[in-house]
Amino acid sequence: MENAPYLVRRDREQGVHRFRNILFVCDEQSAYELALERVIWLAGTNQARVTMVSTIDSGGAQDISRLFTMIPGLGSRDIGETVIAVHRAKLEDRAKALRDAGLEVETKVLIGTPFIEIIRQVMRDRHDIVIKGAHRTAGRQFFPGADMHLLRKCPCPIWVLNSVAAPRSRRILVAVDPDPEDAKRDQLNRTLMDLATSLARNDHAKLDVINVWRLQQEAALRHGLANIPEDEIDRMIAQTQNDSKARLQELVSYYTEFEDIMRVLHIKGVAGDVIPEHVMAESIDTIVMGTLTRTGVAGLFIGDTAETILNRVTCSVLTAKAPGFVTPIGGAQTGGLH
Repeated sequence: MENAPYLVRRDREQGVHRFRNILFVCDEQSAYELALERVIWLAGTNQARVTMVSTIDSGGAQDISRLFTMIPGLGSRDIGETVIAVHRAKLEDRAKALRDAGLEVETKVLIGTPFIEIIRQVMRDRHDIVIKGAHRTAGRQFFPGADMHLLRKCPCPIWVLNSVAAPRSRRILVAVDPDPEDAKRDQLNRTLMDLATSLARNDHAKLDVINVWRLQQEAALRHGLANIPEDEIDRMIAQTQNDSKARLQELVSYYTEFEDIMRVLHIKGVAGDVIPEHVMAESIDTIVMGTLTRTGVAGLFIGDTAETILNRVTCSVLTAKAPGFVTPIGGAQTGGLH
């Protein structure tokens, strides 16, 4: 069954103001400090309720339990309850800033494989966005396995904030690939534009709308063995460029009120190269991008483009799924919840 509750509404006026049920991952493994201001702003703007969660890796909890069995009078159950109590106390302390801002906040401790339990929590309580600080790593890429699993498999939008980014965005990039003849792709591109324009306006940020195009297999077509006249290949390239540009112009024509902060870029190349290079050259601090599923395969990016980009950038990323996305994570009612 498709995750219909997570289909993003196409009401352009709402933008990032569409979120009413926020899941805030606030554990020690995430740079949650940066996300506090974002959550307070987003929840306040939307009059949204916030669920703050901390995760306990079930394997890690067992290791702790075994470690402390040497303490006289304490059993594994006592240790487990103590660990949960500590996590709950920390969550309540972190929730104070949100409650002081007048927000409705609930706290939960999740036990199990962290990314799986976060996704189960999303499905269980029908959250419409997950916000978390980047997974804390030393000397590794920005999106390690923990965050990448969420970005791949969570049915609702994910906003991962880089631990070195500013609380507000200054330079935003939204990557689009419009195709009006593909309903899912068209809806996803509209959603991405809604999110990016709304966020840019709220943060007084500059927005780059980027569409990367190319003639597929151009190098092979130009090979001597193909025996295709150069002028014919040039004609195909020009036609591809014109068609792609027309689709891009049609998409951005719905967002003319943002022309004062928006720059539209139509660049020939490979998206997995062009976008990371643009992010670095222009000091982009936030990317808004979408993911599509391969036909018949749940929970995977289409091709390798999205993962290539994510593994080459170190900025904050807000991702949204296309309509009809089906998470491969099952068992919404299972897992530890305290």
